[in-house]
Amino acid sequence: MKVLVVGGGGREHAVCRKLAVSPMVDALLCAPGNAGIAEVAACVPQVKATDVAGIVALAREERVDFVCVTPDDPLAMGCVDALEAAGIPAFGPNAYAAQMESSKIFSKNLMKKYGIPTAASETFTDMDAALAYLDAQQAPIVVKADGLALGKGVIVARTIEEAKTAVVDMMQGGRFGKSGARVLIEECMFGREVTVLCFCDGKTIVPMPASQDHKRVFDHDEGPNTGGMGAFAPSPLYTPEIAARTMREILLPTLHAMNAEGFTFKGVLYVGLMLTAQGPKVVEYNARFGDPETQAVLPLLESDLMAIMMAVRNQTLSELEIRWKDASAACIVLASGGYPGAYESGKVITGLEAAQAAGATVYHAGTRRAGEAIVTAGGRVLGVTALGDTLRQAVDSAYAAARLIHFDGAHMRSDIGSRDC
Repeated sequence: MKVLVVGGGGREHAVCRKLAVSPMVDALLCAPGNAGIAEVAACVPQVKATDVAGIVALAREERVDFVCVTPDDPLAMGCVDALEAAGIPAFGPNAYAAQMESSKIFSKNLMKKYGIPTAASETFTDMDAALAYLDAQQAPIVVKADGLALGKGVIVARTIEEAKTAVVDMMQGGRFGKSGARVLIEECMFGREVTVLCFCDGKTIVPMPASQDHKRVFDHDEGPNTGGMGAFAPSPLYTPEIAARTMREILLPTLHAMNAEGFTFKGVLYVGLMLTAQGPKVVEYNARFGDPETQAVLPLLESDLMAIMMAVRNQTLSELEIRWKDASAACIVLASGGYPGAYESGKVITGLEAAQAAGATVYHAGTRRAGEAIVTAGGRVLGVTALGDTLRQAVDSAYAAARLIHFDGAHMRSDIGSRDC
């Protein structure tokens, strides 16, 4: 099979590496790709992930047999719909089903209607009404932009004034563009967060090993939110008892709710959970592989990812046995100095070969080739992943490899996984 992967980040590098070793895959393309993905796939940098017409045209021109659409934006824009309409099989939810991520209000209303445990909330399209509502609330409180915002549209306000500022910034200041035109204000849940990525074909839902992401840019969960500064899997917090309760109270009810509402979700359903004193509750849904969670979860997969993706698309997931390594994985993100704010690109990266020789897998997120050099080309630049028999071994190995890599202004957290080792 000739397979095309849509996207150009660390998550796509992880997906491409798994597909490249599948006996079902004869040729692999990626649009737009990056310097690391180019080692395992033919990259087409001139076609951006959000160029839906360009993706369809590329798939036709290259006579692609299957397309994996991984980023949130093209899913929300209907890339899978367009590919399927052109007769090209694709992995990922259609645009309607992708609203599970592209509209927090859509997914919150679904949870309310079907009694899926989540935080109490109210939705606002009028800024003055939102501000008046906040006057009667207590902090901390959470303000969310309704639409996609690169993982940064959630503000956990420590004071009511901070919450009001967030509302004004979103609804009047246009901080997240159209994504912030509607806001969700919800109670602040307390507990530890875990992520459960699930393969879902609309009839069957199969969880992957639970992972834990680290969103804040600095150690001890300080500083602004990012797209993710590191992750590990499996999570020791996600005990068999909690997993069984999550399946019973959240995952299966979510599958039922989506089908009852008349849309079939086929792809990866990301379920962000808060493990509260009352039990697991949904923080958010995403409609695709998480980033950087994927860089910690997929290295543990023993089964053929291509076979899984085809089963999801063909709704035969129940016929597969999906196997995972009995090990732990940790991913350390190296980011550009200044991220998630302003940062400079074009910094030469060294030490990649040394890190890989140390036993790590280096996933490229924001890189490009400049002559003979590989240089930075994004906020999150690399994800360094290592495996171990224990979480401590995985974390130590990942950090040892990450410290071998250098570029000017490189920043990484030093406490990924430390709370749970």
